[in-house]
Amino acid sequence: MKNLIALFCLVCFIYPCDTITAQESASVLDEKPENYKKRSPIYDYSEKRLNNTDTIPDFASKKNKLKITGTIYESDGVTPAKNVLLFIHQADENGNFELKRANKKRYVRHRGWIRTDADGHYTFYTFIPGKYIYGNEFKQILPIVKEPGKPEYKIETYLFDDDPLLTESCRSKIKQTDGSDRILKLDKKEGMYVATRDIVLGKEIDSYFYSK
Repeated sequence: MKNLIALFCLVCFIYPCDTITAQESASVLDEKPENYKKRSPIYDYSEKRLNNTDTIPDFASKKNKLKITGTIYESDGVTPAKNVLLFIHQADENGNFELKRANKKRYVRHRGWIRTDADGHYTFYTFIPGKYIYGNEFKQILPIVKEPGKPEYKIETYLFDDDPLLTESCRSKIKQTDGSDRILKLDKKEGMYVATRDIVLGKEIDSYFYSK
């Protein structure tokens, strides 16, 4: 009888733990859509290396190396936002979006992911992209954000202060529309350009792409 009671207690102890684990696993799976070919590239990361710092492929061989740092804040603009995914992709130095293929899905080679730490910090080691070769567009880096428990969304692109296409009227419009510091002002330190961009969640949504 004592053995039966002990077994019953053990089962009662294990069952809630298994239930909690299953619920946690389910919530994680819900965050990451299963349709690999159609889902946003923000989900195509490797869990083993996901932290608040990432390095874009070919960084070491690029001439105009760039380090981007910043803090992601909650919508109040004060509270650091932790566990936020930030994905970027960009053209190469010649303005070409080099495409690769994996599991029958095409993707941009020069890309990276971070997940913010408790202080909301992030860092990318990348390079200054060239102007897109098939259009008269700015030099830019394209970002996507994923907040915990919310769908991913695109935010305004990273621009470059020395871009000749970035006229005064463009700068004025950017300041009026989003007021962000997405125009990167580059400083060169020890052979590498350095820039900062802070992001406020929900403030810099790229409404054009978000509505598509």
